[in-house]
Amino acid sequence: MNIPTQLPPEIFRSYDIRGIVPSVLNENISYAVGLALGSCAQEQQQPTLVVGRDHRVSSAGLSHALCQGLLDAGINVIDIGQVPTPVLYFATYFFKTQSGVMVTGSHCAPEYNGLKMVLAGKSVADAAIQDLALRIKTQRFSRGQGHYQQKNGTEAYLSALLSRVAPLEKRKKIVIDAGHGMMGELAPRVFSRMNCEVLPLYCDIDSHFPHHHPDPSQPENLRDLIAAVALHQADLGIAFDGDGDRIGVVTSEGEIIWPDRLLAAYAQALLKEVPGATVIYDVKCTRHLGPWIESCGGKPLLWKTGHSHIKTKMQETAALLAGEMSGHLFFAHNWYGFDDALFAAVQLVNILAQQALTSHLFFQQIPSSVITPELKLPMSEETKFSFIEKFISKSVFEQGDKCVIDGLRVDYPDGFGLVRASNTSPYLILRFEGDTEAALTRIQTAFKKNLLALDATLNLPF
Repeated sequence: MNIPTQLPPEIFRSYDIRGIVPSVLNENISYAVGLALGSCAQEQQQPTLVVGRDHRVSSAGLSHALCQGLLDAGINVIDIGQVPTPVLYFATYFFKTQSGVMVTGSHCAPEYNGLKMVLAGKSVADAAIQDLALRIKTQRFSRGQGHYQQKNGTEAYLSALLSRVAPLEKRKKIVIDAGHGMMGELAPRVFSRMNCEVLPLYCDIDSHFPHHHPDPSQPENLRDLIAAVALHQADLGIAFDGDGDRIGVVTSEGEIIWPDRLLAAYAQALLKEVPGATVIYDVKCTRHLGPWIESCGGKPLLWKTGHSHIKTKMQETAALLAGEMSGHLFFAHNWYGFDDALFAAVQLVNILAQQALTSHLFFQQIPSSVITPELKLPMSEETKFSFIEKFISKSVFEQGDKCVIDGLRVDYPDGFGLVRASNTSPYLILRFEGDTEAALTRIQTAFKKNLLALDATLNLPF
C-alpha cells in the first residue's frame, strides 16, 4: 500500500483518529497508522496487538490495511473480527497483549470511521496521537514481518461478564434498543441468560442505522425506546451506541436517566462494598454528583471529558469507578477499568433487582435538577478550540466559581453552565443545570450574553 504524503490534520484528534471515509480517512492512511503505531509498539516492547472492527461498510477495508501496516512494522496481530469496542478492550487482557486497536465510527454518522488505540495498557491520546502523525510525515518506521492470526474473543468476554452476576430471582422485562449497532447480538444473549424477558428493538446489526442515530446521549434517539417501554409495560429500557461503549437508560415511567445520575447509583452500590473509593466524573455532570459521592462515603474527582482522559486519571488515582455524561462508564472494581456499556447495563439491572422499588421510584431517590441534555453548537474543526480559548479569556461572569480544566464551567449555588469543544465532532458542547427553571434561565442568559459578545452570528441551541 502507499504511504500518504499529505495527512488531514483534523483526523488526529485528542483521543482517537476519526474522519469521513474515504474523502478524509482512507485505507492508505490506515496502513500508515499501522506502521506508525507498530513502530511505537516496538519501542515499548509490545510485540502483539489485538485488532477489532465494527460493522460499518468501510471497517473491513480499514482494518485490513491497519493490520498490514502493523505486520510490516514487525508486530504480531490477533484479529478478533467484528466486535463491540468493549470486547476489543477485554481481549487485550484476555490475550495478555496490553495493546490493541478498534476500528470504529462509534456513534458518528455512517460515513465516518476511526481508530481507538491502546498501547501497553494506556490509551493512545493527545501527544501520542500527534506523534503518530509526525512519524507518518517523516516516515520514521520500524520494519519487520509480524505473524497474523484470527481468534475469537467474544465468547471469553461473555463468559467473564456472566461469571460476575447471578441469574435474577425475580424476572425483569427489559427493552433493549441497540440502534442497529454492535450490541444488537450480545446484549439480548446476556440478559436472557440473566433470566430477563428481553424485548429487542433495532437489534439487527445494520451499518446504515435506518431507524435512528446510534447516540443515546440525544433525547430524540430515545423516543422509540420510551414508546416501547410504555407499550410493553417494561421494567426498564436500555439503549446502546453504535460500538457498544455508551449507554442510555429509560425508567419504567419513560423518564430518561442521564448518565451522571446512573453514576450516582453505581457509586452508591460500590461504596457500600469499598468505602472511601475514588469516583471520577467529567465536567458535563451534575453538580449534585460530588456531594452525593461524599455522602455515600467516597472521594469525588471532577475531570476532563474523554474516554482516554478518564481512563488515564483512573490509573493515576487508582479510582474504582468513573463516568461521563455522554454515557461512557468505567468499572475497575470486579472488572477491568474500561468503558463498557453492556457491563454497565448488567450492573444496573443487578442493582435494581436487589430492591423492591420500580426503576422509576428508585431513581427518584437520587437528586435531580432542571437540566438540559448535551447541546451541540456547530463549529468547524479549525476554529472550535481557538474559540474556547477566547471565550475563557474574554467572558465575564460576575458570580460563580470558574473551572477551566476542559472548556469553561461556571458553578453557582443553584446550578452550573458549561461550554467546551468536542474532541470527536465539529461542535461546541454546552450543558446547563438549575435548581429551578428560573435559575436555569438565568445561567443560560449569562452564557448567551458572553457567547454572542464573542460572535453575534452564533445560532445558539438554547
